[in-house]
Amino acid sequence: MPVLKEIARRLNECGLEAVLIGNAAAALQGAPVTTLDFDFMFRKSPANLKKLKALARSLRGSVLTPFYPVSGLYRLMDDQRGLQLDFMHSIHGIRSFEGLRSRASRVYFGDYPIWVADLGDIIKSKRALGRPKDLAVIDILEQTLHEKEKG
Repeated sequence: MPVLKEIARRLNECGLEAVLIGNAAAALQGAPVTTLDFDFMFRKSPANLKKLKALARSLRGSVLTPFYPVSGLYRLMDDQRGLQLDFMHSIHGIRSFEGLRSRASRVYFGDYPIWVADLGDIIKSKRALGRPKDLAVIDILEQTLHEKEKG
């Protein structure tokens, strides 16, 4: 995935610690799901918001802050490449960034790692969110998790 290799490199260069969540994270763990964007959880702080803006510049994109004022979602967009990265400081079903990060795994793309949320946390979040598009993939994610645990 060349785009994830670039995202990993840019995240590391900007020093922004974030955990990949959602369908992209599930797909990296073997779940047969697709997505058009990349969702991340991060710690919201003035320093990290500056890093997020630096990330947007390095990816030749822009940050819409916040995309939905109530949600606290920051969307990084590059319309020319069709690149969309969503950064959230809170997600349904997950108590804290620290907890999510402690259960996440590092996946390397070239020389650069991305923290990838545990499949159990992805399932918990999708169930808590309760949107039809999230509920539609829970059985697939649970089956993938069961297969991972078996072997």
